[in-house]
Amino acid sequence: MNFLVALAGTVPAIFLMWYVETHDAKRPEPKSLLRRTALFGGLATIPCIVIQVVLSGGGKVAPTNAAEGVFTAYVVAALTEETAKAICLWLAVWRHPAFNERFDGIVYGARAGLGFALVENVGYLLGAESIGSMISMFILRAMLAVPGHAMWGAFTGHYAAKKRFDGTGPGLLGGLAIAIFLHGTYDAALFVAPFAGPAALLLFPIPLIVIIGGYRRLRSHAAWALAKDDVTHALPKLPFGVGFVLR
Repeated sequence: MNFLVALAGTVPAIFLMWYVETHDAKRPEPKSLLRRTALFGGLATIPCIVIQVVLSGGGKVAPTNAAEGVFTAYVVAALTEETAKAICLWLAVWRHPAFNERFDGIVYGARAGLGFALVENVGYLLGAESIGSMISMFILRAMLAVPGHAMWGAFTGHYAAKKRFDGTGPGLLGGLAIAIFLHGTYDAALFVAPFAGPAALLLFPIPLIVIIGGYRRLRSHAAWALAKDDVTHALPKLPFGVGFVLR
């Protein structure tokens, strides 16, 4: 029974992969490349675990004070995991000819994040102590952590693609910095809350704010990217180099 509930932890990530793909219906990406990116994201959990064990001083179960909570949130978790996703994006698809639109950055960035989230989610559920805790963990992670991983990866991909095709914005490293900040802020609120006393009431809404605010912002980025890609594809065939300038 526990294994079946843990296996169900794949469902939120798979659903969100489908959801992102529905927004790319006009010019869909190759299925094989999407699967490859998700696979890279899933495999990235392995080096992340090793690095996190080292950074946390031998794999301590949880922070023991607020300062450790902040360090764990921004460095142990956010820095390692978002960097791993960015590397997956670079290795799996960045130089592939199919990466030829602005919206592709969001699609592949989210796919790398969801591959990571799928494996991580199953791992967390397998570590739960009871069916009740597994179910509550499944619900909370399906609503917050899994979409978060998708969005943080998508932010990195979006800014990388924007710089690549339009020469504007912070680029891959800037997008990665934004993803690390959002991910770290999400985790910091949860990790610091146990040591914050009454102020914990102010911290608990932060993860929800990060997810809802991030989703709204990412929808705006996606609409912009899709609109710009539509304009680019509507342009007449021009001499080499001219079409790129008009993007």
